[in-house]
Amino acid sequence: MSTDEVDLDECFKVAKRLAFEAGKMIKDAFSQKKNVETKASFSDLVTETDKRVEDSLFSTIRQTFPSHCFIGEESTSAGAQCELTDRPTWIIDPIDGTTNFVHTFPFTCISIGFLVNKKAMIGIIYNPVLDDMYTARAGHGAFCNDKKIHVSGCNDYSQALLIIDTGACAKNEDIDCHYENMRRHKKHSRGIRAIGSAALSMCLVACGAADAYYEFGIHCWDMAAGVIIVEEAGGTLCGPDGSTLNILERSCLVTSSKKLAQDMVKDITIVHFPSD
Repeated sequence: MSTDEVDLDECFKVAKRLAFEAGKMIKDAFSQKKNVETKASFSDLVTETDKRVEDSLFSTIRQTFPSHCFIGEESTSAGAQCELTDRPTWIIDPIDGTTNFVHTFPFTCISIGFLVNKKAMIGIIYNPVLDDMYTARAGHGAFCNDKKIHVSGCNDYSQALLIIDTGACAKNEDIDCHYENMRRHKKHSRGIRAIGSAALSMCLVACGAADAYYEFGIHCWDMAAGVIIVEEAGGTLCGPDGSTLNILERSCLVTSSKKLAQDMVKDITIVHFPSD
C-alpha cells in the first residue's frame, strides 16, 4: 500500500491524543497498589493497567481505522499472532518499563508505532510521570514536548555515554555474555547506564542525553515507535552485529553516529533470542 493512501496527519493526531489519554491512566495508577502477574518469568511482569491501556488504545484505533492491522504486547502474550505485513500496522506497548511502573521508578512510558510497508512512519513515546512526549513523523523531524531534538553526533567511543540493559537475559551463559560485553564497553567508553525501558532509552539517544543504546531480548513493540524517532533525530540504527535492523529480530543498536556503531559492534558478542 502506498503511504499516499494513508492519512498520516490523521493517524498522528489520533495517536498523540490517545497517548495523552492513556498517560493519565498510567499516572493515576502509578503510586497506587497494583495487581501484578508474571508472564514468562518472575521478572516479566504485567499489571491490570497494562491490559486496560492496551484495550483502550486498540478499541479506539480499531473504530477509527478499521482496515488497519494491530500488534500489541499484551494481546500477543495472550496468544494473538505477531505478524507484520505491508498493510498499515499499529504496534503498541501500553507500558514499556512495567517493572519500573510496579516499583514507581519514573522511567515508564506508552509506545505507539505506526508502520506502512513495514516502514516506520509515526512514533509516539510518552512518559506521563515526567510528562515527556517524544514524537516523530517520517520527513518531519523528531520532537520532545514539541521542541525539535537531535542526536549528539558523538563519534568518539571514548567519549560516549552508553545505555545497556540486561533485558531478557536469564540463562547463565547469556548473563555471562552480557557482562563480558559490558566489561569491554566500560574499558572503551565514558560510562554505562540502564533505565529499564527500551523505548525511553532510544529517546535518550535521539535527544542527545546518551550516545548509544543496545539490548537483546526486546520485542517489536519495544522498538517500533523509537525507530522513527531516532531516524528523524539523525541517529543510526542497526542490529548489534552491524546488520540491517529488523524489529522482529529482538535486538537493536542505536547510536549517535555510524562511526560509533562500527566501533561498538567490535565489542559485542550476540545473545540470540527467537524472533517475534
